[in-house]
Amino acid sequence: MYNKTALQYAISGADTIMKKYTAQNLPPSDRFHYHQGVFLTGVERLYEITGEEKYFNYIKDWVDFHISPNGDCSTCHLDEFDDMQPGRLLIGLYDRTGDERYKKHLDVIISAAERHPKNALGGVWHKLRYKNQMWLDCMYMMGVVVTEYALRFNEPYLIEVVYRQMELMYGNMRNPETGLLYHAWDHSKTAFWADKQSGCSPDHWGRAMGWFAVAAVEIAAMLPDTDKHKAKVTEIVKEILHAVLKYQDKETGLWYQVLDKKDDPRNWHETSCSALFVYAMKKAADSGITDDLCDENIRIGYEGVISRTREEKTGIGIDGVCVGTGVGNAPYYFSRPTVSTDLHGMGAFLLMCTQIHKGRE
Repeated sequence: MYNKTALQYAISGADTIMKKYTAQNLPPSDRFHYHQGVFLTGVERLYEITGEEKYFNYIKDWVDFHISPNGDCSTCHLDEFDDMQPGRLLIGLYDRTGDERYKKHLDVIISAAERHPKNALGGVWHKLRYKNQMWLDCMYMMGVVVTEYALRFNEPYLIEVVYRQMELMYGNMRNPETGLLYHAWDHSKTAFWADKQSGCSPDHWGRAMGWFAVAAVEIAAMLPDTDKHKAKVTEIVKEILHAVLKYQDKETGLWYQVLDKKDDPRNWHETSCSALFVYAMKKAADSGITDDLCDENIRIGYEGVISRTREEKTGIGIDGVCVGTGVGNAPYYFSRPTVSTDLHGMGAFLLMCTQIHKGRE
């Protein structure tokens, strides 16, 4: 089954999508959006390892399709964080080309993140239409690019902005019994899914927890040792990973769509969250955040994700990936459709495989 190295699996995955879609046609083709951004972040990691220019050119072609010659981007919807995540790609493009268009739109994204509406405690709304709601997804969509920008362009106050969001999420969305985080939290407690006491949504959706885990690990790894928040973010990473480890299915190495309901016959193993958790654990270990206690979990998790792949004429396929999903209860998550070889799944797969390949940094 494991007839390729992790790097070979990553190359197969990236090449599969690149053969299927021109850069301009990556879905949704009318949006500067995290679906493409997550996949292309994985492609960027592959370019850093291999130096293959076709990967850099594919990223650049996609960004150039969306950003005009004067640096405007009409397909980026700045009323939601989902369209801010691809801003990460602009940093690498700017550093490699010096093209001011990329910096211009990056500045627009960062400014929009700062101005985004907030609840009474200072927590950002996930989308403009979701008043007072914080979603775990936001920490990856917004928190990582803002932190990277803060460090690259020496804007340390932005780290305070990101840390405040992480602090509010972790403090208000954590289940004290399991250590897992709920998908969303409504400070006003008026959302249809919100618990009347806590304001939290009722269940622990795997990929949302995966986004937060990845974001926390990446932010902890980026922060210099001199940063006053480094220790706390590192502590959050360790607590999250220890909580997640308890819910890994030891037979398959995978995690469930709803993390803590493995005994419900409607539940199922979800591939993208499993890849995100393996990546987060490996990144934490390679960055010196955790020790080797996760090694076996990483191994069986990686093998579990690889077991969901299959060779096809057009490349590699990945099964068992949940479609894009809003906030709901367990039956809602159980009933969500799965897709094969979409950008959610392939992006998570590339992050996992490239990190497995890189080893200790």
